[in-house]
Amino acid sequence: MVIGLFEWILLSFICFAAALGAVTLLTLGNRRKPDAPPPQPPLIEDDQTWLFDGAQLIQATPSSRHQAGAGELPDSWDSLRSALVARFPDFPDSQDQVSTSRGLRLTAKTPGDPGVLEFEWLDSLLRVRLIDDRRRKIEANLTRALRDELANLRNTVNRLPYPIWRTDDAGQVTWSNAAYNRLGREMHREGEVQAPLFPTPALMPERDSTRRVAAGRPDAGPKRWFDVTAIPDEHGRLYFATNVDAVIEAENAQRNFVQTLAKTFAQLSIGLAIFDRRRQLALFNPALVDLTALPAEFLSARPTLLTFFDRLRDQRIMPEPKNYSSWRHQMADLVAAASDGRYHETWSLPSGSVFSVSGRPHPDGAIAFLIEDITAEITLTRRFRSDLEQGQAILDRLDDAIAVFSADGHLTVTNAAYRKLWSVDPEMSFAETSVIEATRCWQKKCRASPVWGEIRDFVELRENRSDWWAQVQLKSGESLACHVHPIQSGAAMVVFSRITTDVMASAMMQPHLDQPAESRLMAGR
Repeated sequence: MVIGLFEWILLSFICFAAALGAVTLLTLGNRRKPDAPPPQPPLIEDDQTWLFDGAQLIQATPSSRHQAGAGELPDSWDSLRSALVARFPDFPDSQDQVSTSRGLRLTAKTPGDPGVLEFEWLDSLLRVRLIDDRRRKIEANLTRALRDELANLRNTVNRLPYPIWRTDDAGQVTWSNAAYNRLGREMHREGEVQAPLFPTPALMPERDSTRRVAAGRPDAGPKRWFDVTAIPDEHGRLYFATNVDAVIEAENAQRNFVQTLAKTFAQLSIGLAIFDRRRQLALFNPALVDLTALPAEFLSARPTLLTFFDRLRDQRIMPEPKNYSSWRHQMADLVAAASDGRYHETWSLPSGSVFSVSGRPHPDGAIAFLIEDITAEITLTRRFRSDLEQGQAILDRLDDAIAVFSADGHLTVTNAAYRKLWSVDPEMSFAETSVIEATRCWQKKCRASPVWGEIRDFVELRENRSDWWAQVQLKSGESLACHVHPIQSGAAMVVFSRITTDVMASAMMQPHLDQPAESRLMAGR
């Protein structure tokens, strides 16, 4: 069979197409399909690594994402080169410049920059790895700093004098500091199972709270008191305990002191009412109930200060105010005066009783009012004053001039005849009149006589004194009989009388000034 030219041409074309198809299939078999999973070459997680299939980036480590800026991952050879060429100027323009046998190793341009860029072929894939010792040093320093900070925190927590511990949701202690462990050793006997020091689940029913609880066994001596604060978190609860034994002791001492004061106040005859800084009755004693006749139930209800005084006014235990519209202002003035310690008044009640009321400031803004029944004292004072006035009236009715000197030599009593005779009123003088000043006054209106010196000596004597008399003469020529008498408590009385027959008869019974002083003293024994 003879083959023509056309058949030869057709046969040649078929052979060429078959060869071309075989080459194409072989090439496609050697290349990875785009949608096939990429190979998994070993990558160094601590370094930034990129894996290229041709110019296409197919895999990269997470730490290499920031090289393209704005958190984007370089997606091609050109984008990675653009990101690193400033640091590595010799970054190859294409992958063909990387040797298939030895790869490529580049160092950073800047002196002191330890960065190294390595290029390595893995079959048909090219791996680019950035080895940066600075990052490793930073991470090492950060790890060391975190380790030091953790050690410092542990040391600080374990040195705290306050117990700290953590529990899970079931209430089991999962962590505790040294103070908690030390407290546990103190509270439990050696060898016994250490139970939780505080009943924390029952202690803290609320989510976040602070409670005061006692720790310790009943047979381990006095309990130890703590203020325990619970802070919830996602892992359970964190507890902090502060020892308040000193606070408990102070509260007990204060309570005992208040009880002692209450017992003492109960024995007082003075009514006591103490109002706190909110002006509520905080403390009163039984004498206040007796004096004011206010019900104990009313006082126990802790009335306010204004309510207390309103009730006193209703009970007519205090003077009726002249103007009810200004009552509140008067009470405000009363409180202000009591706060400064200036309030002190005497209440004369319609019943005839007399109360002495005073206000005193107390610490922390409190005010104490003391109500004392001084009716007996006032009655005695009034009676004494009445007796004095009556005695003075009797003296003023006498014709003789009388002067009484106290033991210290001051003029204390005179009568109307004395003031008329000597034209002087000692009561009008602010200063006390001494015996020297009195005798000088007498001497000015009389003729010279040794009597005045004798009177001064007599007043200054304290014992061995007796009655005596002498005759003195006024400058007007009138004669007076001067009688000197010792009286009780070292006092002395001088009486000036106009000379009459009766006066002379009485005077003759007493030693005369002309007698020797020794005989006058003997007469008084």
